[in-house]
Amino acid sequence: MLAIFLQFSYLQLLDFLSTVAFLSLGLQEGNPVVRLAMHHAPSPVMGLALTKAAALCLGIFCLLRGRDRLLHRINLVFAVVVAWNLVALVFGTLRVHIV
Repeated sequence: MLAIFLQFSYLQLLDFLSTVAFLSLGLQEGNPVVRLAMHHAPSPVMGLALTKAAALCLGIFCLLRGRDRLLHRINLVFAVVVAWNLVALVFGTLRVHIV
């Protein structure tokens, strides 16, 4: 169970870093909840960090409650999210260099 939580934490970190990278290219956040947090926080990165902190709290809750199947499913979703972020980052970088 701890390994699944560590994977979850690692995916949250990768999502944070890849999101910051594509935001720096001028691309926009796709998740409306995260976008709202970024808008209302003192800075977009702070809003993003707060949503990641909330996600980690939910991950800890799942860990303490033995919800390993749920955490595993969330990991699959975030693996896709991180892959999507990397694709957006690559195409965003290509767009910047072409234009």
